[in-house]
Amino acid sequence: MKNWNIGIAALAATLSATTAHAGPTLDKVKERGRIVCGASQGTVGFGSPDDKGYWTGLDVETCRAVAVAIFGDKEKVEFVPLSGQQRIPALQTGEIDILPRTLTWTLQRDANGINFTTPTYYEFTGFMVAKSSGVTKVEEMTGASVCVQTGSTTEVVVNDVSTKQNLKLNPVVFDNVAATRQAFFSGRCDALITDAAALASVRATQSDNPDDYVIFPATKYMDALTPAVRHGDDNWLDIVNWSIQALLNAELYGITQANVDEMMGSDDPRVKRFLGMEPGNGKALGLDDKFA
Repeated sequence: MKNWNIGIAALAATLSATTAHAGPTLDKVKERGRIVCGASQGTVGFGSPDDKGYWTGLDVETCRAVAVAIFGDKEKVEFVPLSGQQRIPALQTGEIDILPRTLTWTLQRDANGINFTTPTYYEFTGFMVAKSSGVTKVEEMTGASVCVQTGSTTEVVVNDVSTKQNLKLNPVVFDNVAATRQAFFSGRCDALITDAAALASVRATQSDNPDDYVIFPATKYMDALTPAVRHGDDNWLDIVNWSIQALLNAELYGITQANVDEMMGSDDPRVKRFLGMEPGNGKALGLDDKFA
């Protein structure tokens, strides 16, 4: 997957030099002085506040990359914790500007008021169960109760798996992440279902003994977790897309925080365009040419 992403990222060098007209979202963000990003209700590795309230993780750093592109300052971001039910309506109604919160790219979501940008993580849905149960694969879960958060694709996965394998699974539905996880660890359900990386995070940070739990795939299918924006503002979609592509291109070109000043003197035409030493790329987005 990494090679595929880097191949796509290389297309950044061909970005048109046409001047873009700022869209309504960019205007609103600049006037406000910060980006408002949807965040999880606490998943270490993807998005969670530390003991000082500072957010870290893949999802929130994606938002910070966009803040750098627009303001040149990664801290001009506000994070709004959202449940599975809240996240898409919050984006559609304009409560938030970007939704990078471990969101699975699906056709129905794409066709109903949101645009997906560039995938940042590929993942399978998993089950976590107590090791003492002796269960190590889906086929052994007949009749099991499963803690699941409403408003997520995992509701669909539970039903699909139960039907396909004739398991007669019993979903126990909760409206937020914390309640779902607490119910599992308190013994309310036999299994917890969500993205496998999130399960690993939960096991490592919220269980007394991580070795007491096992994680296995719910299906054989991989899904793309992809930041999303609202339909109707192509300029904002482009800005978010190319902010993410800039991260991929920097890796491709070997550009880091430590060597970026040195790389500004590169004689490589692609690197010069990427870093804004030759004009056009930033202007095409309505941003500074050195946005990357």
